[in-house]
Amino acid sequence: MVLGIDPVEVISGSLPRRQQRLVEAWAELHQLELIEDWERLQAGQVPFPIEPLR
Repeated sequence: MVLGIDPVEVISGSLPRRQQRLVEAWAELHQLELIEDWERLQAGQVPFPIEPLR
């Protein structure tokens, strides 16, 4: 599954409904961190770790 981060939305692929909701909720909670890491990667820098789903 490919997920956009701004806005958080499914771009392609799929997961079972429950897992998809968990991934989307995690991405919404960590949206700013994901955006910052994307910018770091685009600048050739190493991304910061983001807390996993628990």
